[in-house]
Amino acid sequence: MAFREGFVWGTATASYQIEGAVKEGGRGESVWDEFCRMKGTIADGDNGDFACDSYHRYSEDIQLMKQIGIKAYRFSISWSRILPDGIGEINMEGVNYYNNLINELIENGIEPYVTLFHWDYPMELQYKADG
Repeated sequence: MAFREGFVWGTATASYQIEGAVKEGGRGESVWDEFCRMKGTIADGDNGDFACDSYHRYSEDIQLMKQIGIKAYRFSISWSRILPDGIGEINMEGVNYYNNLINELIENGIEPYVTLFHWDYPMELQYKADG
């Protein structure tokens, strides 16, 4: 059995599970930050504060992807990194981080696939919804 022509093999991550740097680069609080702090919700009290530190190590991560022959990478955008308060001013440090990630992927022959929403959003939006 073969995959159809044009099928793309790749790998994927979720921003909260890989980036870390939750208090850096202008990133705002996310719903996952708060959820992970709630006692008993996550095994061993783990959280995404450091995660895989891909925020700082994305260049190394991309080199590893290239070495093992990854041709496509699907990643999600942390909206808390782009819109720290959920609305209003765009955090250009966050935009630059994702631009740099995308550019480096392309430079290394890895096609970026972006997930705009992966169950992670600014906590400020939750506060607004709660009224």
